[in-house]
Amino acid sequence: MAQASPQNPVPALRLPSGEKVPILGQGTWYMGEGHRPRKEEVAALQLGIDLGMTLIDTAEMYGSGAAEEVVGEAIAGQREKVFLVDKVLPSHASRRGTIQACERSLKRLRTDRIDLYLLHWEGPYPLEDTIEAFEELVRSGKIRYWGVSNFDTADMEELVSVKGGSKVTTNQVLYNLTRRGIEWDLLPWHRKRSIPIMAYSPIEQGRMLRNPTLQRIAALHGVTPAQVALNWLLRQGDIMVIPKASRAEHVRDNRAAVDVQLTAEDLAQLDQAFPAPTRKRPLEVL
Repeated sequence: MAQASPQNPVPALRLPSGEKVPILGQGTWYMGEGHRPRKEEVAALQLGIDLGMTLIDTAEMYGSGAAEEVVGEAIAGQREKVFLVDKVLPSHASRRGTIQACERSLKRLRTDRIDLYLLHWEGPYPLEDTIEAFEELVRSGKIRYWGVSNFDTADMEELVSVKGGSKVTTNQVLYNLTRRGIEWDLLPWHRKRSIPIMAYSPIEQGRMLRNPTLQRIAALHGVTPAQVALNWLLRQGDIMVIPKASRAEHVRDNRAAVDVQLTAEDLAQLDQAFPAPTRKRPLEVL
């Protein structure tokens, strides 16, 4: 099985600001909810940081703030190493509500700033109000950049038409081998504008891993099916990928996915097993 190579840095991509962030980060969905011992979750995130997966994604929704508290414990004393991503719930995304939600998240994270703050999905408040709140938070130093999550192509078109909307830094969406719908129009839209996608649930929460093609390719390379699925995303180079891992072994496996070398034949077999879209599909969410 491929092992992590800390001497080999995790590749990075450039945000619209020009800042570089690693293409492989760490997700935290379901952390802090008692599925694993808290100490183990904290240690897993800290190991990921040590291995170069310094982009950490969380949200106020995850465990009603419990995941943010786990992240806060994990980054204590090493905040400068981490690129921190957080999300505000649509129900909180009025101008005043966004600012208040951010301040609550900062307390749980035990930090004075969030690097990238996302609207979790579009909700009842006008985008203008949320963007105004984001810009106020940027001016006050509480966030550095802002973006969105679960926005389809028409949603992104609407966003960039709003005053200040062109400052969007990323769109975090469901994207993996079994969920390729964004390749029809959303991903090309982003690439044309150099706004990177952030892919959540990159192994479909484990559901894809029994696929025979994935298992066969993994066996040929001496790696796991999850590593093949992650590498398929990572090899694109302009996608940020945020798998969750609560155990040290799982963290190391995720890190080693960067170094898998898929062949043209492997990729052709994956395309056959997991076909690309042939028409527009509604954006999928989990």
